[in-house]
Amino acid sequence: MIAIVTPEEMRAVDAAAGEAPDVLIGRAGSAVARAAVRMMGGTYGRTVQVIVGKGNNGADGRVAAQRLAAQGVRVQLYEAHACPTALPPADLVIDAAYGTGFRGTWRPPAVGDTPVLAVDVPSGVDALTGEALGDVLAATRTVTFAALKPGLLIPPGSDLAGALELAPIGLEAQASARAHAHLVQHADVALWVPGRDTAAHKWRAAVRIIAGSTGMTGAARLAAHAAMRAGAGMVHLSAPGTLVAQAPAEVVQRPLPTKGWAPEVLDTLDRFHSLVVGPGLGRDDDTAAQARMLAVEAPIPTVIDGDGLFAMAWNADGAAALLRRRTTPTVLTPHDGEYTLLTGAAPATDRLVAARRLAADTGCVVLLKGPATVVADPHGAALVVTTGDARLATAGTGDVLSGIIGALLAAGVPALQAAPPARGCTVAPRAERRSVAWSRATSPITCQRCCTS
Repeated sequence: MIAIVTPEEMRAVDAAAGEAPDVLIGRAGSAVARAAVRMMGGTYGRTVQVIVGKGNNGADGRVAAQRLAAQGVRVQLYEAHACPTALPPADLVIDAAYGTGFRGTWRPPAVGDTPVLAVDVPSGVDALTGEALGDVLAATRTVTFAALKPGLLIPPGSDLAGALELAPIGLEAQASARAHAHLVQHADVALWVPGRDTAAHKWRAAVRIIAGSTGMTGAARLAAHAAMRAGAGMVHLSAPGTLVAQAPAEVVQRPLPTKGWAPEVLDTLDRFHSLVVGPGLGRDDDTAAQARMLAVEAPIPTVIDGDGLFAMAWNADGAAALLRRRTTPTVLTPHDGEYTLLTGAAPATDRLVAARRLAADTGCVVLLKGPATVVADPHGAALVVTTGDARLATAGTGDVLSGIIGALLAAGVPALQAAPPARGCTVAPRAERRSVAWSRATSPITCQRCCTS
């Protein structure tokens, strides 16, 4: 995993550094210069415009300018506070105006079609939330140092940052020690998801799914199919009051009455290793009451999704009081609207804080969906997944997600690790995925922002 630190945590890392600031600035500026050379494809005959501010960000830019000039690049420096409204044509613009501590606004110059390399964060992007603090000069690439910052992963900051490159400057161990959030990578998931041993059988990872209702059986079918594809040995599916047409042949359907079905389900969970409740289940009063009873009393790891989240919120005591009664691992999968339903307020602009608060209040692992999905546990640990794209904004992808999480929970994957792989399942082919490049000397090693095999 790649460490993610807040601006405050990064300032503490800088303050505790065992090396002089000039040494760290020299390393950062050199990393920027190397990235600039790669972006331009060389140095011969190249021209670079460098916008610098007064702080460390500007100092990094000045060092980069010196390194480039020493290689024969024509370099022009501009002070951020006195920058012209438009820059002359060049091969590259380096934005070293303002860094993670910037809280004002600035008017970036027009640069035309010239590529932009941002230093640490694009000037004007809130490094904590990703918000644009006024106008921002959108970057083609951003070189950040020691650890990622949340605002580089959350829109609009993630879009304004362009491709990300993480450069080591000697503070990586300290940043990792202070980090409470991490970006999930393909290699992490490969370690988390267990293989089947030679003695495995179908009841080793059995999933019970309560989903679907009359006229809403598609969600149940998608969740069940996803659980099977994600490795469940056995899936039993019940849609209260109806059967699910065209369910996968391997899925066992167990009929339930339209009303009063929770006790019957609770009596049949002894052979199952996880429960999924909610996709397409419906929202009438009895259905919500049965979903609440099942979710609170189920003695196995449980995923609560869709109408199951509505049921948790739709009670006099509130969702948190209800969910804190659970004694086994639980994953909640809200999008912003469901988060608002559960808490009474929309997620904070700091989405890491938003997910952590709901996790702490409920005692559950929370998967807060979004362009950058945040998974948090009740103790404050958080994982970020950025593999999703616009195709996840499609009816049914949430049902697939709940089925995958259910299968991983049944396989024994801890709840915090079971949620991120599911969120990354429906993504672009590997060659199309954006990456975070980890710079080592002059040869970057690209780490996929990937969480599926």
